[in-house]
Amino acid sequence: MHPPRPASDPNAAAATATPAAGAPAAAPAPEAPAVDPAWFRRVLGTFPTGVAIVTGLDADGAPAGLAVGSFTSASLDPPLVAFFPDHRSSSWPKIAPIGRFCVNILGDDQEAVCRAFAVRGGDKFADLSWRSSPLGSPILDGVVAWIDCELEAIHPAGDHDLVLGRVHALDVGRSALPLVFFQGGYGRFSPLSLAAWEGDLAVQLRTADLARPQMEELAARLGAECVASAAVGDEMVLVASASPGSSGQLPTRVGQRIPFLPPLGTAFVAWASPLARRAWLERAGRDAPPGTIAALEATLADVRAAGYAVGRGRGWHGELRTMLAKTDPTDPTDPGHDAVRRAIRALPPSYESPSATAAPGTAADADAADGSAQELRTISVPVFGRDGTSVLVLTLIGVHGPLGGPAPGGDGDDPVAALRAAAATVTAALGGVQPD
Repeated sequence: MHPPRPASDPNAAAATATPAAGAPAAAPAPEAPAVDPAWFRRVLGTFPTGVAIVTGLDADGAPAGLAVGSFTSASLDPPLVAFFPDHRSSSWPKIAPIGRFCVNILGDDQEAVCRAFAVRGGDKFADLSWRSSPLGSPILDGVVAWIDCELEAIHPAGDHDLVLGRVHALDVGRSALPLVFFQGGYGRFSPLSLAAWEGDLAVQLRTADLARPQMEELAARLGAECVASAAVGDEMVLVASASPGSSGQLPTRVGQRIPFLPPLGTAFVAWASPLARRAWLERAGRDAPPGTIAALEATLADVRAAGYAVGRGRGWHGELRTMLAKTDPTDPTDPGHDAVRRAIRALPPSYESPSATAAPGTAADADAADGSAQELRTISVPVFGRDGTSVLVLTLIGVHGPLGGPAPGGDGDDPVAALRAAAATVTAALGGVQPD
C-alpha cells in the first residue's frame, strides 16, 4: 500500500519570503466578499455530477460505504482517482485507516442504492448483494463500473478532504446509463448522439393512439399481430398492440422492453442522423467480428431503399420471447439481461435486411431442415415525425410467406404494402415528413 502523504502548505514559501531590495511593497489583496452557502449550492448545482458509492472494510472487517458526487479521475500516470468526503461523514473514517477502497459507479436505475448510502447510521448493506474486489473492498451488484484503489494521500480541503486513490484494478460492470445528480435531483445522462431516441415518451404514446385504428384494421385483415414500438435510450419499448380476434383480451406484449442493439432496430436507425447512426453502430461492441460495421451499414442502406425492415427465423423469435419472459425487467442484476444481449449480438448484421437470405445462425434455426430459418416472421415500417426521423415503428408479427406477396390467411393483401400504407397514413395524421 502507498501510505498517505502529508499535505504540504502552498502558502508556506510566500509567508517567509521577503521583497527584493528596492522592490515596491505589494498592495494588500482585497478582502473576498462572503459567499452565501445556499447561493453557492444553487450555482454549483447547475453542473451535473456522477454518483458513486465508495466502499471499504472497517477495522473489524465489516463493510462500510458512503455516497459521493465528487468522484473524478486525477492522473493517468500514475493512475489516480479522487473524491471529496465531508468531515461530518461517519463512514469514511472507518475506511480510511485500512488504506483501501472501491469506487462503485451507479446506474440510472440505482437511485435507491444511492439514497441508502446517503443517510447516517444503519446497516447500509442489509438489502444489497456484493462481492469482494481484488483488494477486498465491496463491489455492489449491478453497478456500471468499479475502480479498486489503494489510498494514496489525503489533503485537507476546507470542510472536506481531498482523497487520492491509486488504481489497482477496474472493470465495466454492465451496459447502462449512469446515475446523475443535477440541481438537487437525480436523473440520467442522455448522449447527444442519441437525442433522436431520447424525446418525451408521451409523443410516442400519442402517436400510438393515432396508429391504433390502423393497427387494429391490419391485424384483423391480415390475421397477424401488429405492434407499435418506441426507441427510448438503449431499449425498444412496445407501447401498443393489436391482435386478430383479441377483443376483451389484454395485450401480452405491451410494456415489453428489448435491448436497442445491432442488428435490431434498423427501422429506427436507417433514417436517423449520421451521429445517431454511429452511436447505434458502436453498440455492436469492440469484440464484434471484422466487417460487422460495414455489413450493418449495408443493411441500413437496404432498409432505406426498401422502406421497411424484416425479421426471419421462427426458432430465434421463439428463443427471444422465452428469454424475455424469464427475465425480470426491474432487476438489472438478473443474468437474463446478458443472455438476451448475447442472443441479439449473435445475429448476422444482415438479419433485418429485406434483400438478405442469410440465416440467423442460432442452433434452433441452423438445424431446421424445413426452411424455417428463412421464414419471414416480422415486417417493420417507421412512422415519421416532422423532422423526417422515425418516431414510432409499426411491426407485423407472425406474417408468413414471401415478400411482395399476399399473407396466408388474409384477403390476398401484400403485408408490406398494407403496412407501409398504414404507416404513411399515421405519418400524415402526425404532420410528419416522409423522406425520399
